Amino acid sequence: MEPAQKDRTPFSDIDGLSAQMSEIVLDALTEMGRHPEIQRVRRTAFDMLGPAAGERLLDAGSGSGEVARLLAARVGPAGEVLAVDHSSAITAAAVSRHDGSAVSYLTGDAAALAMPDDHVDGVWCERVLQHVDDADATIRELVRVTRPGGRICLVDTDWGSLAFDGMPSGLGEVVLAHVRGHFTPRQHDMGRTLRRRLVGAGLRNVVAAPVTCLFTSPESAAVVLPMVNPRVPEETWATPPGLRDEWLACVDAAGQSGTFLAVLTIWVVAGTKA
Repeated sequence: MEPAQKDRTPFSDIDGLSAQMSEIVLDALTEMGRHPEIQRVRRTAFDMLGPAAGERLLDAGSGSGEVARLLAARVGPAGEVLAVDHSSAITAAAVSRHDGSAVSYLTGDAAALAMPDDHVDGVWCERVLQHVDDADATIRELVRVTRPGGRICLVDTDWGSLAFDGMPSGLGEVVLAHVRGHFTPRQHDMGRTLRRRLVGAGLRNVVAAPVTCLFTSPESAAVVLPMVNPRVPEETWATPPGLRDEWLACVDAAGQSGTFLAVLTIWVVAGTKA
């Protein structure tokens, strides 16, 4: 994902992780990209960005490159996609998965891009801004490299919207209080602020869509929500002794009874550079 972070999530500094944790994070990114709810979010974002044949697009915080390759299919051989990620390990993984489409994989900082002004026709930036130190400065940089009339599409999570049912509510609140800033970024409300930030950056025709992701089983939720995933190593939990096991037992019981439910809103916001 992205650069200079103020939180302590595993996505904050992938290159600083152990080989085991780096592999876990990469697998998590891949699995999330395949999840039907994340794909639903991305369909909304594709509609808002409207990639067209022959365009040069930037995927800022491109991860393993699956979105960049989808964008490349839209812009065709006459177009180009610049896939930029802060992690050299993730960039190397993206290169290893390259499908021959018009994607260039680069290691770089979305807040300080090595690109001239007005260089791209559009920008995709997915679940990156929740991690950076200064989201507005990063947005200004994305605007800088976009040509006048170009479209910028931001996708980010509103972790404050995360809610569960089927487990004791008090227990869930305690767990979330402990894992915030660890499993979830400290900038937990980023998604809901995107519209304001794009308006403030001077973009026009700003549109916003909240996409509420619904998970009706622990297995489905665990792909996106690490706090219900028993495969996340115990040592990475920032909870008092016993709380993790108590919580996961409740999650499993809710799954067994069919009463488990989790919801999380991810916002898609796009605007046009004046």
